[in-house]
Amino acid sequence: MSFIIALLSLLLRLTSAASPPSLRPGFYSESCPEAESVVREVLRQAMARETRSAASVMRLQFHDCLVNGCDGSLLLDDTAEMVGEKLALSNINSLRSYEVVDEIKEALEIVCPNVVSCADILIIAARDAVLLSGGPNWEVKLGRKDSLTASQEASNDIMPSPRANASSLITLFAKFNLTVKDLVALSGSHSIGKARCFSIVFRLYNQSGTGRPDPSIDPDYREKLDGLCPLGGDEEVTGDLDSTPEIFDNRYFKDLVNGRGFLNSDETLFTFDETRVYVKMFSESESEFFKAFVEGMIKLGDLQSGFPGEIRRSCRAVNGRPVEEVLVATKR
Repeated sequence: MSFIIALLSLLLRLTSAASPPSLRPGFYSESCPEAESVVREVLRQAMARETRSAASVMRLQFHDCLVNGCDGSLLLDDTAEMVGEKLALSNINSLRSYEVVDEIKEALEIVCPNVVSCADILIIAARDAVLLSGGPNWEVKLGRKDSLTASQEASNDIMPSPRANASSLITLFAKFNLTVKDLVALSGSHSIGKARCFSIVFRLYNQSGTGRPDPSIDPDYREKLDGLCPLGGDEEVTGDLDSTPEIFDNRYFKDLVNGRGFLNSDETLFTFDETRVYVKMFSESESEFFKAFVEGMIKLGDLQSGFPGEIRRSCRAVNGRPVEEVLVATKR
């Protein structure tokens, strides 16, 4: 009988550990009341050094949450035993500003050690990146734990390519119970930031293997892109994702209507019937875009893995990793 009781107790602990935490606004109101203000201030300082930090930090939530839920797995550095997500196809040479997350975590560890998860930092920082760029504000639900592992394979299987079309994006988002409207609204995150020529040279010179450019590109805009990203040129050069890349507004959708989407995955939202209606709606009403974007970000933030987790001391490594290794990784 004692054996059975012990076994049931173990199963209960394992089940509890694997259950997704209950998320709620104000989660740190008692344990770390300064948490959200610390995140915002460190991000504000990072944006003062480089405005692009806002877009870069915001993107981290998308790339983290779509792979096994919002668990901070994206932030883990590779180890001898684990190949993480940073070098996945959609992340390598694309995601940036990991050091800003490090700065936020270091500031929080001074104020309230071992309290705020890296997964929650990404959620708060993404919201603040939008707000500090002129976009909407919203109340974030918090209380996530940090994952104990990461998977490059999972990231490669899930994250879409800049070449993706609207149909494939709809299918992907539906797997996470995100609607077509959510997809279009969340694509509006490209209202701020830049992307590399690497991501668009195919549509400029060989769309769908035809040897011709994407016919949906506005001719004047095409001429501009030819100058920025010439065939055989430096594919690491970056271009603005919309015509107001430092301001979170609905200009992105106006540009799509006019054939001026930078990425193929952007412009296809207007050329595809099922998504075009929302592109038009958001291009005509910034308030509708902001409302739908907030709803989409909250739904995205609700994605959870259900796996056991912890509060990491460093966002780059699980607890227990030698301090020397973490310090070396942080300097990379």
